[in-house]
Amino acid sequence: MDIRKIKKLIDLIEDSDIMELEITEGEESVRISRSSTTTAPVVYSTPTPVPASSTQAVGEQPAVPVPAPSPEEEPLSGHIVRAPMVGTFYRAPSPGSKEFVEVGQRVAAGDTLCIIEAMKILNQIEADVDGVIAKILVDNAQPVEYNQPLFLIE
Repeated sequence: MDIRKIKKLIDLIEDSDIMELEITEGEESVRISRSSTTTAPVVYSTPTPVPASSTQAVGEQPAVPVPAPSPEEEPLSGHIVRAPMVGTFYRAPSPGSKEFVEVGQRVAAGDTLCIIEAMKILNQIEADVDGVIAKILVDNAQPVEYNQPLFLIE
């Protein structure tokens, strides 16, 4: 990668709010990260005791809410296609267009499965294996996290 390009990228980061940038060209890649030299102050507070309710009997334990048991997630079997970045997940190239893939559809490695919009850039996510779409794990126009499962291919 040309040093002039790297200097230009550094200037772009300095003039924006971007904290980190990674670019790959062929087998070369560069990651530029801006770190802050100041740290946020740490604020400590002491918990205040909560008075017992006047309706609570002496010696009776206070009621503690018990969270509802979460339904057990079924383990995902097959090949999982994960989000390579943080962004917004889209199943179609534009609103009203036909979706890239449906459950039960056969895909080949390299077929476009979805788009993830990150920083106003639309990134096509492609299948990395041949198979059949068994499950779509994200709803259209929902935010996704890095490494979040998107599709299950069998």
